[in-house]
Amino acid sequence: MTRYDDLAAFAAVVRAGSFTRAAAQMGVTQSALSQTVRALEQRLDLKLLNRTTRSVSPTEAGERLYQTVGPRFEDIEAELAVLGELRGRPAGTVRISASETAMRFLVWPRLQPCLEQYPDIKLEFSSNNSFIDIVAERIDIGIRIGADVAKDMIAVRIAPDMRMAVVGAPAYFARHPSPQTPQDLTAHDCISLRLASHGGLMKWEFMRRRKMLNAHVTSRLVFNVSEMVAAAALAGHGLAWLPRDAVQEHLDGGRLISVLDDWAAVFSGYHAYYASRRVSPAVKLVLEALRGPSAP
Repeated sequence: MTRYDDLAAFAAVVRAGSFTRAAAQMGVTQSALSQTVRALEQRLDLKLLNRTTRSVSPTEAGERLYQTVGPRFEDIEAELAVLGELRGRPAGTVRISASETAMRFLVWPRLQPCLEQYPDIKLEFSSNNSFIDIVAERIDIGIRIGADVAKDMIAVRIAPDMRMAVVGAPAYFARHPSPQTPQDLTAHDCISLRLASHGGLMKWEFMRRRKMLNAHVTSRLVFNVSEMVAAAALAGHGLAWLPRDAVQEHLDGGRLISVLDDWAAVFSGYHAYYASRRVSPAVKLVLEALRGPSAP
């Protein structure tokens, strides 16, 4: 009789598309996980996975097995989490993925109070600037700007619309005139953010008469972390294009100056998205906390 833990290990590898990622998610070594799956293949006398140095994919037999057992294990995990309600308090691990900006200014401040109130809930945070497949990565909740998600996902607004700002330090403006239009940015040192999702630089976008336009900027400094973009702007090395909320404390303190406010682009605010299948009480509680008391 095939053991259920072998099937669960096999399903985890297929979901993750990697023995390394699946092992990290399950808290076991890669070699132990590989041996477990090989033992399953030997008992069934079937090859379930095609293995290469770069990827893992199911064979025809493996895909058929995964389509049968994968959803059932997800239902079992969800049901076990629901049973936690019988103890009178939510329990379990909730995995959350968000950009470092959203994590710092939105997710962590709203979820920190839950730590003492719900000691049986474990939170696992992952900072990622790209829109990931949360099902494949076994993430419970993803945070992104806007509500445009896959059809099998549910999106819940957790923040108002986001207003962007071009900011620079007083020391920078002491050496350079303030830009009056986005076209003037070609004459300025700009600090750009490289997106992890596709490797390109984030476009600087502006709005005029309800029409969006892109500005061509020359970047001497490029970072893949928005906090470093802000730090470089604070040090007077150039202009940065960032969410206004992320730099509001520096604007209030006079450490940064905002320009081109009449051209500021506004984007749909942060949304939490999650799989449409039944969620655990712990995930529901985290979603409620993320929405916050002032969420629309």
